[in-house]
Amino acid sequence: MPKVGLSSGVRIHYQRVGSGPDVVMIHGLTGNLAVWHLRIASLLSDRFRILTYDLRGHGHSDMPATGYSLDQMAADLLELLDALRIDRPSIVGHSFGADTALYFAHHHPDRVRAVVAIEAALPAMMYLRNREDWQGWADWTDVLERSGYPVPPERRSDLDYLIRLSLQVPKKWGPLQGLPRDPTPFLRLLDHTTMVTESELIGGLPVEAIPEIRVPVTLVYCESSALLGTFDHLRQHLPEVHPVLLPRTEWGHFGPLEQPEQVGEQIVSALERAEPSATPAQG
Repeated sequence: MPKVGLSSGVRIHYQRVGSGPDVVMIHGLTGNLAVWHLRIASLLSDRFRILTYDLRGHGHSDMPATGYSLDQMAADLLELLDALRIDRPSIVGHSFGADTALYFAHHHPDRVRAVVAIEAALPAMMYLRNREDWQGWADWTDVLERSGYPVPPERRSDLDYLIRLSLQVPKKWGPLQGLPRDPTPFLRLLDHTTMVTESELIGGLPVEAIPEIRVPVTLVYCESSALLGTFDHLRQHLPEVHPVLLPRTEWGHFGPLEQPEQVGEQIVSALERAEPSATPAQG
């Protein structure tokens, strides 16, 4: 199980597959690198060299008590790239992983070729979500209740409660679909680290700095996403942007799992725009 030790002492678990131009893929909060290996990595590995890794606190990486801000996640990524001697990859991220990719592109534009941001949320856009009438709360509770997990009215905008209840829902995708989850590592992350509070820190990428991200960014969101306000802001303010809206799905936010082929097609298109020398697979 390959790991890189960072200067902080945290060890980061990673996997590499394929050959070709380098691509880094970053999962979201409470996920792990397996999200990419269910389907999407296999769509890319015949033409790109894929690096997937577990964010600190996730999967087989170490779980320190602190250090979960997006600025720190970008710093972790820089050390990982240096350790693996990866100079200027394209970076694909989903949700918090997309936020990490955008922070990294802002902080280290010379170290990233292009970004594919799937359902980025960004702490700077939190004002769109800090309302009881935010559509995301209704969407989230609706899916939970249709899955057999009723949400009391007073809990419908309670982030901590909804995360914990979601961990009780059986696996929805992949070969283990329908089997129960093991919530233990996620509950440990919630109860014994600063992840929840630190992940919401705006830090080095406030709203006014978004136009400073001067690398090509492909935005991939779902038509039923509750984050379309962020999508609209980013497509209007990023200097070099290619916006994509995927067809509506039940959950809306989990494109890499709900519609991996469509997400994979958009990733390939974005990477080929960034890597014109990449040779499409023969077949």
